[in-house]
Amino acid sequence: MDPLIEKQLLLTRRHFFGLTSVGIGAAALASLLNHDLLAAGETPSGGLPGLSHFAPKAKRVIYLFQSGAPSQMDLFDYKPKLEDFFGAELPGSVRMGQRLTAMTATQTSFPIAPSKFKFARHGKSGAWVSELLPHTAQIVDELCFIKSMHTEAINHDPAITFFQTGAQLAGRPSIGAWLSYGLGSDNKDLPAFVVMVSQGSGRGGQPLYDRLWGSGFLATKYQGVKFRSVGDPVLHLSNPPGIGKGARRRILDDLGKLNRLKLKEFGDPEIATRIAQYEMAYRMQASVPELTDLSNEPEHIFDLYGPDSKTPGTFAANCLLARRLAERDVRFIQLFHRGWDQHRKLPEQIAAQCRDTDQACAALIKDLRQRGLLDDTLVIWGGEFGRTVYCQGRLTEDDYGRDHHPRCFTMWMAGAGIKPGISYGETDDHCYNIARDPVHVHDLHATILHCLGIDHTKLTFKFQGRDFRLTDVHGNVVKKILA
Repeated sequence: MDPLIEKQLLLTRRHFFGLTSVGIGAAALASLLNHDLLAAGETPSGGLPGLSHFAPKAKRVIYLFQSGAPSQMDLFDYKPKLEDFFGAELPGSVRMGQRLTAMTATQTSFPIAPSKFKFARHGKSGAWVSELLPHTAQIVDELCFIKSMHTEAINHDPAITFFQTGAQLAGRPSIGAWLSYGLGSDNKDLPAFVVMVSQGSGRGGQPLYDRLWGSGFLATKYQGVKFRSVGDPVLHLSNPPGIGKGARRRILDDLGKLNRLKLKEFGDPEIATRIAQYEMAYRMQASVPELTDLSNEPEHIFDLYGPDSKTPGTFAANCLLARRLAERDVRFIQLFHRGWDQHRKLPEQIAAQCRDTDQACAALIKDLRQRGLLDDTLVIWGGEFGRTVYCQGRLTEDDYGRDHHPRCFTMWMAGAGIKPGISYGETDDHCYNIARDPVHVHDLHATILHCLGIDHTKLTFKFQGRDFRLTDVHGNVVKKILA
């Protein structure tokens, strides 16, 4: 197409009015390049004016997402009475016709499979913890266990998407993107939202797509930045051969001039995002190598996190990096650990997953505490749903599997804004339904935002004629777990 005709076609009513005012693109660019150029009322951190809505307890979040769904009754939700019903059919009065996945819907039998692992009480709180988690058992007085979580999705992809974005269908902003949009960043040299992924000892694991830390309909500068464990932590962080720092700076300056011309012409906030991301990448060339260089960590810290903490890409190494990111005031730090999907051979596989994660999770809490960071850092642990009390496949004395179970499962939270040393909610004797104090995914999100000083009903973004929010049109803050 002729370039002149193409430009005329692009000159829509929206672009015409954009020519008269650069709008939010200019504000975004000003916040990036010079704090003296900030629009009236805009925060230096790049967040929204008026946030926080009230005094926050937490400045940042570390979310330890256990992808695949840990079995609550093998880890935290102790059900000793089930031992008397080994192999017995799950009563219809308990299941109440609730839907099943395609993997067990054709089973003719649903035999009860009690956990084969021993439980004991720990700490002053007397929390029950499985023998699989000896290190977590040492920190139970720092934790708030939510044993009555429930969700609407029964399969992995919609369930993971629901936890990350508040919707089962892809396309909404992730929770980290919402926080980056609302609160901005307290560190101009690192992204506000960082993601790390580790592979569990078990084979495979559910796929994790970049959209799970995406920005949806928000500007793309709010999406999570994934750190890699091989090569540059971020793609293209190093300069190409023959390009020095000075040349890189001159290229970015010239590129910035061209982009600002387009920004002035079209008023497209994505152009401002492009400029911002180029500048962030330039600053990250210095900040990220310093962040990921663990050579200055003392040996007792590696001992605390476990031997895997010296191996890049492991969950333990990522937990140590999460602490370093928290020290540098990164707003939202999310670790995904794959492999918690035990449909078969659960005892063997879940033991391996716990070896991957137990010591590092406990070390992270201890490390944050000893540095004074737990007072303003919110830590969250959990997966996308729970596991069934009945066995999937063949049940033996030593082996069993469990299917997906959205009706009830356990998560834990710790740190800023959360009451330590408590258990909230309760499941029935079969660990199949919630008996007391249900907590929905939207309730969890509302509570997380509350700890950060945000009223979840007021953090919104208008898209396609509707005001969207992380909690959709639901969600209540779980006030009884707040400190």
